[in-house]
Amino acid sequence: MPLALLALAIGAFGIGTTEFVIMGLLPEVAGDFGVSIPTAGFLVTGYALGVMFGAPLMTVLGTRVPRKRMLMLLMGLFIVGNLLSAVAPVFAVMLIGRVVASLAHGAFFGIGSVVAAELVAPQKKAGAIAMMFTGLTVANVVGVPLGTFVGQAAGWRVTFTIVAALGVVGLLGIAKLVPDLPKPEGVRLRHEMAAFKNVQVLLAMAMTVLGFGGVFAAITYIAPMMTHVTGFADGSVTWLLVLFGLGMVGGNLVGGRFADRALMPLLYVSLGALALVLGLFTVTAHNKVLAAVTVVLIGALGFATVPPLQKRVLDQASGAPTLASAVNIGAFNLGNALSAWLGGMVISAGLGYTAPNWVGAVLAASALVLAVVSAALERRAPEPSVVVTGSEQRQAEPVRH
Repeated sequence: MPLALLALAIGAFGIGTTEFVIMGLLPEVAGDFGVSIPTAGFLVTGYALGVMFGAPLMTVLGTRVPRKRMLMLLMGLFIVGNLLSAVAPVFAVMLIGRVVASLAHGAFFGIGSVVAAELVAPQKKAGAIAMMFTGLTVANVVGVPLGTFVGQAAGWRVTFTIVAALGVVGLLGIAKLVPDLPKPEGVRLRHEMAAFKNVQVLLAMAMTVLGFGGVFAAITYIAPMMTHVTGFADGSVTWLLVLFGLGMVGGNLVGGRFADRALMPLLYVSLGALALVLGLFTVTAHNKVLAAVTVVLIGALGFATVPPLQKRVLDQASGAPTLASAVNIGAFNLGNALSAWLGGMVISAGLGYTAPNWVGAVLAASALVLAVVSAALERRAPEPSVVVTGSEQRQAEPVRH
């Protein structure tokens, strides 16, 4: 794999840390600002919505900017947002800082996915995308647990200051290692928008929303769930996040390996198993060992869907993939926002801290249904057939299977 993928992974590491670290610090942030846990959950929802809207916005604004330069500008925006969160005097200002940082997220991963795929041979695209996303998953093994530990010991403001410093490292890595890749000539915004007329692109994005939303329904509220229901001490949340991150790393690597070989079967297995495991989490959350195992499985199964879904969008929008790729990253975070909101609602309704797991199970099962529908539509799509007569070969009319 090209060394430039390391630079993209470094940027992804910083972004992944700021996205997920808030989950382990929700009680501390809520207590500091004097708000409830569900209200503090808006820091997750707000970030996710910022990614969703920022992905197409920043991608469109960057249509005339070379990709390397745009990636550097996005990391600069990420740094500013995290610094604002670190110094926020009131909850509203911190929420604004989270949104500012989130504006860089979708476009960075969207443009980065396209760059990663262009740096390797066609049969290695999913692997290259997975390599970039490894930075995001490793953030959950190293960055998020360390950030949670620092936040609990020295204050969450220190954590976000460190995250801003990670952004600086990512910016320098991109400047040094990523080659200059100018925007392809002849690609216009209307060409990028045309990808959204493809029903397979839309179905892949809907799978992204529902599938990864299932993960976040449970993980957004992991700190109160594990401390109030399972009986873990506050300090144990850090190690539970390490387990979640290890699961993500494994799932991402498996997803990248098999997405190039059997994309749809991989989605069937991972989404179906994810729905089952999330449903079981309402039971396993009452036992420390079983809860820890379940957290690993949720991370692994959830992130096993990331490379295949991102690759499917790139394949289906192959003529102009940049905007579609960025919007699909926004779709991941739309799922995060939807599930965090729904999870907060069921908790506020008095159904308990395990209730979001049922929300996640339903979302993941819905994604599985869409995967089956997508494959069925693809099988019925018209395909050109070749009719051979003697030494001549001609193109026949499309036939349906």
